[in-house]
Amino acid sequence: MKKILITGITGYIGGSIAQKLLDRNYEVIGLVRNEAHVQELESMGIKTIIGNIHHEDLIKEVVTGVDAVIHNADSADDAYAADSFIKALEGSHKTFIFTSGSAIFGGKENGKKSDFVFREDYPLTPRLEMASRVLINNYVLQSAQKEIRSIVIVPTMVYGQGLGLKKDSIQIPALIHFSEKKGHGVYFGEGENIWSNLHIEDLADLYVLALEKAKSGSIYYAENGSSSLRNIAEIISKKYNLEPARSLSVQEAVDNFGPAGGYFGFVSNSICSADKARTELEWKPIYTSIENYI
Repeated sequence: MKKILITGITGYIGGSIAQKLLDRNYEVIGLVRNEAHVQELESMGIKTIIGNIHHEDLIKEVVTGVDAVIHNADSADDAYAADSFIKALEGSHKTFIFTSGSAIFGGKENGKKSDFVFREDYPLTPRLEMASRVLINNYVLQSAQKEIRSIVIVPTMVYGQGLGLKKDSIQIPALIHFSEKKGHGVYFGEGENIWSNLHIEDLADLYVLALEKAKSGSIYYAENGSSSLRNIAEIISKKYNLEPARSLSVQEAVDNFGPAGGYFGFVSNSICSADKARTELEWKPIYTSIENYI
């Protein structure tokens, strides 16, 4: 039985991956920051280690006893943790799956539409605000030269009920909460900006397939459909019996969700293709409509 260490196991993505792996009879170990969730995790069949992703000696010790690491804990922008895991895994031939995020495609379009679809072989020249995220991804991929089976997965807008302790995603619940506060569905600027999206169970299945099939040094974009932010806002209005959706300023997005959330999470475009995962890993996502899960 292979042992898989998951960071961010109490989170939305990490917890869902953990459940999928348990279903396939993997031994799952979670690195958790405190003891608050230990009992819940262990009741699910997950072994736990108390510690954090910035304790280098602990990381070195933990990775010696596992076959693979799936890193989800605030991973996309944390170069320190990525480097610590790579140092610990160097020369081991073990698998390191790293979770990034598709804001790297964002052009800070302020609610205007872009139809460009990113694919893994298209060279990224990210905006300054997302440049470090792309550098981290590249660093992880290049660790394949250090005898690490390194893999990067780039999820888009994730929706649906999580399989672990955390049931809700980030973007859609944030929009719903903000819309309820305002009394109407909310989009920013023209709201014509588009995000690719996918269901959490399809995403978790992709991680399992990557663990079992992916080649070292591979990156996979993850999506199964797309929607404009305006369309999402209109559906929120209907499903929550709110007033018709309407536009707010981009500045209001930044004020409420911070610069990264505002400019990239809600007013940029983030469109990609997951054809590579479908072809190489035989990934077959089954959920196609974010509208049904709002």
